[in-house]
Amino acid sequence: MTTPTKIIFDTDPGIDDAMALLFIEASPALELIAVTTIFGNSDIDTTTRNALYLKSRFGLTAPVYKGTDKPLVRPRNPSPTFVHGENGLGDVELTGLVPEKPEAKPAHQAIIDLARQYPGEVVLCAVGPLTNLALALRADPEVATLLKSVVIMGGAFGVAGKPGNVTPVAEANIWNDPEAADQVFTAPWNLTAVSLDVTTQVVMSPDYMDALAAGGSDAGGFLNAISKPYAAFYGGRDGIVGCCVHDAAAVAFVIDPTLFTVRRGSVRVITDGIALGQTCQKVEGELFGPSAWDDQPIQAVTVAVDGERLLKLYAETMMAKHG
Repeated sequence: MTTPTKIIFDTDPGIDDAMALLFIEASPALELIAVTTIFGNSDIDTTTRNALYLKSRFGLTAPVYKGTDKPLVRPRNPSPTFVHGENGLGDVELTGLVPEKPEAKPAHQAIIDLARQYPGEVVLCAVGPLTNLALALRADPEVATLLKSVVIMGGAFGVAGKPGNVTPVAEANIWNDPEAADQVFTAPWNLTAVSLDVTTQVVMSPDYMDALAAGGSDAGGFLNAISKPYAAFYGGRDGIVGCCVHDAAAVAFVIDPTLFTVRRGSVRVITDGIALGQTCQKVEGELFGPSAWDDQPIQAVTVAVDGERLLKLYAETMMAKHG
């Protein structure tokens, strides 16, 4: 039997974050060793509370570490309550369980310590703003060589006609801390960005979510409930029937990279002006004059996905665990 991959989940729960976290918990291919929280879909106190709530309600054993409450150099953007609700989880009532407190150690230090404890074994999967990762790099640059890989949900490269979701050219996680994102993309680790170019191509329909809940499990019922306001947002804005699979797609990449096609090249992030937060890749092998992309690490970005197989993997994983 294959040894499960150790994974740190850096997250801002978040409806789709909850979908991804329970996917990790259910997968026999993954061993969740830490949850690190970040602002983004809500403020840091709310996202940390939500991570602790999910840990308590669904019996997760991994410790939760609270991350930073603001971007590296700029004020925090307002929380998108029109997407994730005031409580960050679709305003579904969070009843019955009093969350424990997070660990005393800050999130970025937990990332460093776990990378040093398990050199070459840990995948860091980050599905929110990348500030904790940038802080880890600043505190201990060697962390980039100690992690097995980094998989983020973030960025948009215009491959599938979706160059942004918070501005015409920027994806939310990158836009929420573009300076951190540029530092992360230019660090010498093995990084893959699971981008809007693929996550918007995979949709969990209402029937799909109903099927997850049909087994009567608490997890299936909870995911179905929180998906409804999320789907209502996508229906109202984009005309989509269902909800896009953003954060769970990053987890799916960790489990089975063959679901995706990637394009390699150096990536820079625009940190000022009208295109703030835009992710720009110089594709490997293309020739230009001198530029800010020169001598930067080569990273992978997703440009295509087998959505049918991804949805099948998610459903089968959840049903095998929760019935």
